[in-house]
Amino acid sequence: MLAFFRSMIQSRFGAIIGVVFLLLIALAFAGADVTGLRTGNLLGGDAVATIGHAGLSGSELDRTIRSAYDNERQQNPTLTLKQFLAEGAFDEVLRGLIDRAAVEEWGKAYGIGASSRLVDSEIAKLPAFQGPDGKFSQAAYDQLLAQRGLSDKIVRDDLTKGLLARQLLSPAELGGTMPREATMRFAALLKEKRTGSILFIPSDPFAPKVPASDQQLAAFYQGNTARYQRPEHRTIRYALLDDKSLKAVVAPSEAEIQQRYKANAALYAASELRSITQVIVPTEAAAKALAAEVAGGKAIEAAAAAKGLSASKVADKARDALAAQTSKAVADAVFATAKGKFITPAKGSLGWTVARVDAVTTKPGKSLEQARAEIVTALTADKRKAALVDISTRAEEQFENGTSLADVAKTLGLPLVTAEPVLADGTLYAKPGTAAPTDVTPLIQAAFGMDREGQAQVAPLEQGARFALFDVAQIAPAAAPPLAEVKTQVARDYALQQGSAAAKAAADKVLAAVARKQPLADAAKALGVTLPKVDDVTLTREQVNAMQPKIPAPIALMFTMVKGGAKRLEAPNGAGWVVVQLKDVVPGQIAPNDPVISAASGEFGRLVGKEYAEELRAAFRAEVGVKRNEGNIRTLRGTLGGGQ
Repeated sequence: MLAFFRSMIQSRFGAIIGVVFLLLIALAFAGADVTGLRTGNLLGGDAVATIGHAGLSGSELDRTIRSAYDNERQQNPTLTLKQFLAEGAFDEVLRGLIDRAAVEEWGKAYGIGASSRLVDSEIAKLPAFQGPDGKFSQAAYDQLLAQRGLSDKIVRDDLTKGLLARQLLSPAELGGTMPREATMRFAALLKEKRTGSILFIPSDPFAPKVPASDQQLAAFYQGNTARYQRPEHRTIRYALLDDKSLKAVVAPSEAEIQQRYKANAALYAASELRSITQVIVPTEAAAKALAAEVAGGKAIEAAAAAKGLSASKVADKARDALAAQTSKAVADAVFATAKGKFITPAKGSLGWTVARVDAVTTKPGKSLEQARAEIVTALTADKRKAALVDISTRAEEQFENGTSLADVAKTLGLPLVTAEPVLADGTLYAKPGTAAPTDVTPLIQAAFGMDREGQAQVAPLEQGARFALFDVAQIAPAAAPPLAEVKTQVARDYALQQGSAAAKAAADKVLAAVARKQPLADAAKALGVTLPKVDDVTLTREQVNAMQPKIPAPIALMFTMVKGGAKRLEAPNGAGWVVVQLKDVVPGQIAPNDPVISAASGEFGRLVGKEYAEELRAAFRAEVGVKRNEGNIRTLRGTLGGGQ
C-alpha cells in the first residue's frame, strides 16, 4: 500500500547512491559475464574528482559504469551503453564513488578503518571465491580476478571502503521516526478521492493531407535516427556433433564384457526384495504392546491410528537397502519372516519397529551369457560417448590453435549451418517475438560474450552425447537502418509530428475555453474535428497506487493538479495530446486506530533514516572537500556515450 510513497523518493539507481557502496565488487561478481570490468582506452589515471587527499580516476569511474551496465544487461540483454547512460547512470555512479571516497577520507581523519582480517573474512564470504567444498579457494580467487582484470589491491581497497561506509552510515539509518500527526496526514492521502475529465486529441485528424517530400523525410530521419535504431544482432554458425556424426566404433572386447559383468556382479546376482508395512514407536515396551495387539488379529493400520501413530509402506527393498534405511536388526527380522507375518519388534534408527511382511519377490540371477546383450549395448553406448568427447576435445584444441570453424567442420565431415541473425534476448532479429531454434538457443549467451567474429568454441548440448561447434559469423552493432528500409514508417511518423503540432494548438484552445468556464466536452466540439469521447474519472489515491508500476500518465497528472485546473500532456510517440481537467478533490479521512497508520509509521521511519544517512554523506563531502574536474568528466562522458 505504501509503495506510492516509496515511488516518490526512489530512483532507478538509488542503490548506487544509497548504502550500497560495494558497487564495484557487488556488480563485478554478481553475474557470470567475465567481460564486465573491461576498462577500455579511457583517461588512464586522469582524475575526474579530488576528494580530500584522494583522487578518483577516470579509469575507476569507467570500470564501475561498465560493471553497472553489464549487470543491468543481465535483466535487459538488448540495452545499449548509450541508452544506459541516457537514463542517468553516469551521474549516479559518479556521485556514489565520490560519496564512498568522502566516507573513507573522513574515517581516516578520525582513525576509523577496517582491519585486514575483517576484509579477509568478507572476501571469504563471497560465493564467487568459494571452491566445490563451499570454502574459500585461493585458486578461484586468483582466476576470477585475472578474468576480470582486477588486482588483489583493487578488491581489498574497495571492500575496505564499503566496510567503512557500512560502519558510519548504517547507524544513521536506525531509529528514524516521523511525528504521528504527519504520518496520519500522509496516510490520509491514500483515501483522497479526485474527480476529473480526460480528453484525448489525436494527431491523425490534424496531420497534413499532402505526402511529405523526400527532402523533408530525409531531414526528419536525420534528426530522429535514434527512434529507428535497431538492436545489436549476431549471426551464429554451427555444426552439430552427435551420435549420427560418428563412424563405426570398435566393438567391446570379450575382456571388457567380462570386466563389466564382474563389476556389476550384484546387479546380475539372484536377489530377494521385500515390501513391508511398518509402525515406528519410541520404546521397546510400546513396540511389544503394539505387536501383541496385531498378533491378536487387529489390523496394524488401525492399531497404529488408535495410538495416534501412522503406518507407512516400504516397497521392494533388498536386505542391504532396507538395512541402510532402517537398521541391520530390522532388515534381518524382515528377511527372516514369512509373507503375511509380523516380525519380532526390532530397534531401528528412529525407534522400535513393528512390521508386517506384505510381499516377497524373488529375482533370478543372470549368467554372463544371459547378460551379454545388455552389457554389449551399454559398453557400445559408452564407447560412442567417449568418442564424441574425444572429438570435441580435439576440436577445441584446434580452435585454440587458430583453426577456423569451417576447416574443423570440413575435416570432421559435419555440415555447417548459418542461423538467422538473433538478438541477445534469444529472438530472431528479422522476426520480432519469434524464438531462435532450439539448437541455437544454448549458444546465444556465449555468442554475445565474444569480442569479435570467428572465435570458434565448443558447447555441450547434452552432456557427453551432443556438442555444438560454433562461432559468430557476423556482429551487427546497434544502428539505424538505411532510410529506404523504413521509409513508410518515417513518412507516418513525420505526418504524426506535423499533426501533433496542430493537435497541441488545438489542446491550447481547449485549455483556454475551459479557463473561461466552458465545459470540456463543449470546448472539444468547438474544434470542428471528430474526437474521442471525454472520459469522466473518479479515483482514490489508493486505487491509483494499485495500478503501479504502470500508472497511466493522465491519471498521474490528475493527482498532482489543483482543484479546478486543467493541463495538457503529450501522448507517447507523437500520437496526440491529452487534456486533463480536475473538477473536485475530496480529502481523505482516516481513523486514529487505522492499521495503515502503523504500517505508514514504520515505512516513513525507514525513509527518515535514509534521509539522515544522505545528510551525513553530504556532511562528509563538505568536511573533506570535493573538487570535480569537469573537463575530464565531459571527456569521459563523451567517450562512453559515443561507443558501445
